[in-house]
Amino acid sequence: MAGNFVTDSILGTVTKLVEEQSRRDADKKAEWLREIPSEAPRGFKCYNASDPSNYENSSYGETLINKEGVYRISNTHNMVVVVGCNTFAQAASTKTDGTNYPYTYYTGCMSYCKNSASAQDGLCAGVGCCHVDIPPGLTDNFFKFTTYDHSGMMDYSPCDYGFLVDRTRYTFKRSDLLRDPNRTSLVWLDWAIRGNNSISSDILSCTQAAKTTTPKYACISNHSKCVDSTNGPGYNCSCSDGYEGNAYVVNGCTNINECADSTKYPCKGECENTEGSYLCTCPSGYRSDDARIIPCTRKFPLVAQICIGIIGGILAIAIMAFIIIIRKERRKIKEFYEKNGGLTLEKAKVIKLFKKEELKKILKSGNIIGKGGFGEVYKGLVDNELVVVKKPIRSNVMESTQFANEVIIQSQVIHKNIIKLIGCCLEVDTPMLVYEFIPKGSLDDILHKGDNKVPLSLDVRLSIIKEAAHGLAYMHSQAHTKILHGDVKPANILLNGNFVPKLSDFGISRLIAIDKDHTTNVIGDMTYMDPFYLQTGRLTEKSDVYSFGVVILEVISRKKATHRDNNSLVASFLECRKEGKKATELFDQEIAATEDLELLEALAGIAVECLNIDVDPRPSMTDVVAHLATLNRSLI
Repeated sequence: MAGNFVTDSILGTVTKLVEEQSRRDADKKAEWLREIPSEAPRGFKCYNASDPSNYENSSYGETLINKEGVYRISNTHNMVVVVGCNTFAQAASTKTDGTNYPYTYYTGCMSYCKNSASAQDGLCAGVGCCHVDIPPGLTDNFFKFTTYDHSGMMDYSPCDYGFLVDRTRYTFKRSDLLRDPNRTSLVWLDWAIRGNNSISSDILSCTQAAKTTTPKYACISNHSKCVDSTNGPGYNCSCSDGYEGNAYVVNGCTNINECADSTKYPCKGECENTEGSYLCTCPSGYRSDDARIIPCTRKFPLVAQICIGIIGGILAIAIMAFIIIIRKERRKIKEFYEKNGGLTLEKAKVIKLFKKEELKKILKSGNIIGKGGFGEVYKGLVDNELVVVKKPIRSNVMESTQFANEVIIQSQVIHKNIIKLIGCCLEVDTPMLVYEFIPKGSLDDILHKGDNKVPLSLDVRLSIIKEAAHGLAYMHSQAHTKILHGDVKPANILLNGNFVPKLSDFGISRLIAIDKDHTTNVIGDMTYMDPFYLQTGRLTEKSDVYSFGVVILEVISRKKATHRDNNSLVASFLECRKEGKKATELFDQEIAATEDLELLEALAGIAVECLNIDVDPRPSMTDVVAHLATLNRSLI
């Protein structure tokens, strides 16, 4: 109920109009304001400089603008302010409750100062200044002060002040404590149609006003409504929603064109003004749940809706199928994991168990570095470490407990001449094994492949033979559980950058505990295979010794042993030995021409001992290591 500031003359005119209405002027045509701001005097009491205990000038600050009781001092807009040091003031009003007291005291507060510096600008909280709310129903105002001794403060607070003021229009300053009794304050007055007199108004509400003809009901415009006063008895008139204008005159309320003011009346579609309201709709082919606040969007034609429905259905089916496939895949992975001994290896905690996804980035065709009947070998990075992943083509028939136990055995093999098993992946039908990466490749590659063969001195060859023998001896007699390689050959002896050999591919399927039956299916390259093993299928450590003898011959001759021609390399050396001849022509000319022929003959002799057709006379790998160590010392 906001109004505009008016002068005293305008205020008098409005008061006159109200008085005319009280005289039942049914033809009154004027715009009346519900709230009227006006200047009100301040109450004060100023003290005598020569006798500060007595005052010399004062004013009650009476507000006498409301003889007919039309107005009320607005309790929502105004407050009582008391300014001064040692000042207590109360605001009073003419009685309205029928009591015998001439005034009814409503409220007040006390302001105190300890010294001249106590009060602070901007603070009105009891020091130099205090304020309180006022209740509704005040028809006028009067201030009463309580006298206190002002000795010692006349130079900074000679007067007490009390006044009504707009809540938003006053900020205390210390200078307000000085003498200035003629100031006024802006206050708000609430106005309403209240009946014949100010005390016993016979019109108290809209309901009563609508039923009486004396005085005439003031809300006479079409599309007007009555609003009960919130400050004292009476009522006001306003235009109904969707209308604006003067509700106190005939046809004073007119329709609002909401479409002309999109700020107050938003519409995100097409706006159409109606009587008392407006319509906001979407154009043809568009829709919105509420076009007033939600922009219109194009409707999809039936064909498009059908297409979208079909596509949505297909998508839903695809998603469901994908979920089913994922669930099946997870189930399958779990089954593989358990079948391959994952639960046992989890408890053992001996090697890392890789997830299928972790190795997926390595298992690409571009990363293949080896391929054969056993499967494929990939090279790649895992946890910033170069590794090789061996992916078998098919699985050997093996129980999960057996596989897990053999993995545990191999994980315990720690020797510089045996390749290190880093981990395995059990989430596939055939477990994949992850080994350390050996950069130079296999001994077979070094000896036989490529146009530019790598030069190999006798020292290097003897070192390779000796250290490979150490690895086999460790597997046979020094490991926690005896391990038989079963496929010793140059292709399974890998070399690092310093030509240090590492035995590889003795394979999980070839790990056989000593207390188990050594009879198994023939596995491995027949070129290097022990004849006894080929005939009986019984694998022993002497089978590895025979294969190692073939490897020695390949190293010193740099000729490839083959099975197709009944292994002519082995046969050639055995024939020389049988006839008591030296095998000079069989040695690699790269070393035979410049190196110690006696040492080469000694190496050939050790190889021939390993190749004995009878198993028992063959030396053990521990004996081979000892013989090689002797040769090494003689070389030095």
